[in-house]
Amino acid sequence: MPEAKPSCHGEAVPKTKKKQPPARRPVSQICPPPRRPLTVADIRPGMENERLGVVRDSMFQNPLIVKAELGKPRERSYSLPGVDFNYGLYIRGTDGGVPAALGHWDVFKQQPTCPQELTRNYIAMNRRAVKAGLITARENVLYRQLKDIRISDQDDRQTKELPSLPPDTTFGIRARPSTPFFDLLQHRYQQLWMQEQKAAQKAIKMEKKHKMILGKLYSTRSSLLRKYMPPVKLDALWHMPQFQKVGRHLDTFPTEADRQRALKAHREEYAVRQGTLRMGNYTHH
Repeated sequence: MPEAKPSCHGEAVPKTKKKQPPARRPVSQICPPPRRPLTVADIRPGMENERLGVVRDSMFQNPLIVKAELGKPRERSYSLPGVDFNYGLYIRGTDGGVPAALGHWDVFKQQPTCPQELTRNYIAMNRRAVKAGLITARENVLYRQLKDIRISDQDDRQTKELPSLPPDTTFGIRARPSTPFFDLLQHRYQQLWMQEQKAAQKAIKMEKKHKMILGKLYSTRSSLLRKYMPPVKLDALWHMPQFQKVGRHLDTFPTEADRQRALKAHREEYAVRQGTLRMGNYTHH
């Protein structure tokens, strides 16, 4: 029981306990433990990975053999490091950090640039060699060794005067015209397209009216002669006298009408086929 202190009026005032701060949970309670592959000790009766016979821990480290448990994430059979493991690549600072940056400033020393060798001015040396009367290759080589003329940097610099521009010139790219939102909302472009289609259809109808309607086409003498097939005189086949009155013994046509139809087609093509019996290839292509 809490002790009571006597007050100034003689009454006892109970003591109140101070609220203790909540205990800090360790990292192992906040973060789940690292996942590790299944072992024989983790297998319980009724689990998907329960096996019969000899069971080894290596059987549960093969992702092709391990089965997915119902209501649990699939095991990948890889052991992960603990909570105190930092993923990624740790780069140790070599510049001294913030104190070194505040204390001094690293300045890169400019490396001395080697003087660039000037190009020879062969045009000027050849011109002066000709004026001096030197024309052979040997004389030109000796003259260049004696009178070595180089192209100056100032000769290469061509100072171009900028054109005079008015003071109100604006540089840059012109802004795109604003989008006609009112025309889009009012379907103005659709209306214009409909008007163009109606005008095009009206023009097609007017063009059809002005076209002359052709009447019935009559056949001319040339067209009739082109279609005319001259009759072919059929010569009777020669038969031996003893076989003239003998009828046929083989009939390959189903009916007499088919036979007559085939004979008619043969007579029509008699003039344009080759061979003695006129049953060969056509004479024209």
